[in-house]
Amino acid sequence: MAEPVTVILPALNEEVAIGSMVLRARRFVQHVLVIDDGSRDHTSEVAELAGAEVIRHPKNMGKGAALRTGFEAAVRGGAKVIVTLDADGQHDPADIPRLVAPILSGEADMVNGSRYVNGNGNSTPAYRRLGQAILDKATNLNAGLHITDTQSGFRAFAADSAHVFRFRANGLAIESEMLSDAAAAGLRVKEVEIGVRYDVEGSTEHPLRHGLKVLVNVLHDMELRRPLYYFTVPGILMAGVGVFMGLDFLRDFYLGKGLMFGPTLLMILLTLVGTFMAFTGLILHTMAKLIAQMKQ
Repeated sequence: MAEPVTVILPALNEEVAIGSMVLRARRFVQHVLVIDDGSRDHTSEVAELAGAEVIRHPKNMGKGAALRTGFEAAVRGGAKVIVTLDADGQHDPADIPRLVAPILSGEADMVNGSRYVNGNGNSTPAYRRLGQAILDKATNLNAGLHITDTQSGFRAFAADSAHVFRFRANGLAIESEMLSDAAAAGLRVKEVEIGVRYDVEGSTEHPLRHGLKVLVNVLHDMELRRPLYYFTVPGILMAGVGVFMGLDFLRDFYLGKGLMFGPTLLMILLTLVGTFMAFTGLILHTMAKLIAQMKQ
């Protein structure tokens, strides 16, 4: 490729697959950067033998920290385009030109590799697809995007957009966080189709545990970025239920029936808490808008 493109491979104990991934990536780019995130095996040595530049973390710091290190090194090295992909062999480096093309042509600032963009993904195990669908909905709601594969680690970025990413999330929740950051910064995000292998050993973390961690991270981010969804909408619903119960109780009282302590207390709590949440969301939304205007 004519433009300087750096491929970043965050790796943790990937001595089996890393050599092949580096060699295959070097068919399409000149610079492959492996971030060894505290591996206890020979990941670094194998990557170097395969021709990659290696940066080692003295201890495991998480994928977000590994990507931060990689992005900073790539920008310092003069990269114009940055490509990230997983080191476990699930991604096919032959898809790199497809991801990079929209950035080189000026169509996008960030390109997301998707298993599902054209309605594909039939090879994805059912339990994975169900969890993926939940995370996709939550991430898209938070970011205000329409991404079909929000948890993809195979992406391309214009290097001049690197500063918009926080890299704060621990573990694999970084994928959702980066989409949220891209949307908040107004980056042009495009999706292209990629293939994924499931016959190789991927993350050692249990899929359910991983999914819950990502979902909690997205909801926490939504609390800060989308307070109307996180506070105001639930608050209005709660207050609405409380008001509806109150009107029903008022009708019963008018007809001469007595009021029961438990339901009456529940009605008061729903109305008060719902109203408080609704106004909290409005205040946080206003503050977020003001902060965004001050940053411009």
